[in-house]
Amino acid sequence: MIVTLPFQSMRISLFVIATLLVWTTTGFAEAFRILDQSAAATGQAAAFAAQADDPSAIHYNPAAMPQLRGIQFSIGTNVIGGQVDFTSSSGTSVEGDFGGSILNPPPSQVYLTMNLGDLGIASLENWVIGLGVTSPYGINVEYPDSSPFADTITGATLPLIDIKPTVAARINPYLSVGAGLDLYTFASFLGDGQAEIRCTGCFGFPAGAKVEANGTDTALGFNVSLLLTPFRTAEGKPLMNLAFVYRSRADLDFHGDILVNGSLFSTATSTLELPQVFTGGLAIWPIRTAIHEWKIEVDLDYADWNEFQNLNLTLPSGSVVPVPRNYGDSFVVMVGTEHRWLALASLPHWELAVRGGYLRSETPIPSRFFEPGVPDADYHALSLGFGALCKDHGRFLGLIPCHGVGSTALGLDLAYQVLLYQTRGITNNVNTGVNGEWDTTIHVGAITLRVNF
Repeated sequence: MIVTLPFQSMRISLFVIATLLVWTTTGFAEAFRILDQSAAATGQAAAFAAQADDPSAIHYNPAAMPQLRGIQFSIGTNVIGGQVDFTSSSGTSVEGDFGGSILNPPPSQVYLTMNLGDLGIASLENWVIGLGVTSPYGINVEYPDSSPFADTITGATLPLIDIKPTVAARINPYLSVGAGLDLYTFASFLGDGQAEIRCTGCFGFPAGAKVEANGTDTALGFNVSLLLTPFRTAEGKPLMNLAFVYRSRADLDFHGDILVNGSLFSTATSTLELPQVFTGGLAIWPIRTAIHEWKIEVDLDYADWNEFQNLNLTLPSGSVVPVPRNYGDSFVVMVGTEHRWLALASLPHWELAVRGGYLRSETPIPSRFFEPGVPDADYHALSLGFGALCKDHGRFLGLIPCHGVGSTALGLDLAYQVLLYQTRGITNNVNTGVNGEWDTTIHVGAITLRVNF
């Protein structure tokens, strides 16, 4: 559908403008969902829903929060690099990145849990409350102005955050349940505090014109979860955990502007539908003694992107332009392991852990609607991680007492992950400028600091 708009009597394709508003980011799972929400989980390729024994349980499985004693706090971030390589059908090569060698601002997480029984509330001894702030969707992507698709995209960002008030309860020794809200929104201190897409000489504007479409909104979702523990050690530690987590869909109704060379051209609205996600996990501890522990976990994620069948753009005139997206569903398989030393003679006040994992993700984006802002493909990921928890009379970094100034333990988790996307050949895209071969590689370094009180 082509509509004439009053800009030097030029005809602008509303179809292209509407498509623009959904080209948001390169992702870390299917489409533009980010799985990496703590270093301990990243080190195990996000196979963590059935273990979830640190404050990031708020994200991975709230029902696991009753495992956490006292007050626990953690803060973490992801250092991200990599590139997107494109070779057009005519042989032109283009390289995209994240606005530089390292993504800025980096996706980060903050978690706080409080065990109400440990705080002296006897009537709520089996209850834990928590609050988290995560970055569940979106990062940045940038392309040169000289690319064959510069009139479609030169850059995009979606700095979305999720505020997560959460509660969990242990029903009996075998079953815990959890629930929480997901408040998806933007913050002014993260990037420009809005979703953006940028292009040059696009939509019929003169060559060299810098065009930007942006928008913000706040949307509410929810999550429910359970953790089943059929077998425990004599000391009460799990030998097997079964996990289930459901995250609801949420709709972001963007309200924003279309800017040309920095000046307002028009306002616009659009809706981005975030998927409902089902996660199941199984964790087994073949070894769990007072000396050391070994865990193996397999998780399966199902993201239902089928609701994202179109993205309609509404202009102030009331004109509505249908834009088909036709996303499908997607599965992510995660396998992770952790070996933890609890009582090393050489480090009597420390617990140490090594981690590893493998992840396989499939894309929900069909080739006909493949987009440079989300250069997604099926991919494999490999992870390595390390953790250290200092307690009793130990000193963190050799300086800070681990048991003192209100704290009972201090921890540090580190992880590295490489995401190897399969080369994707596009030949039938609705925008011929993106036809060619796409090859993406992403490197993730994760760090999390923990404090137990």
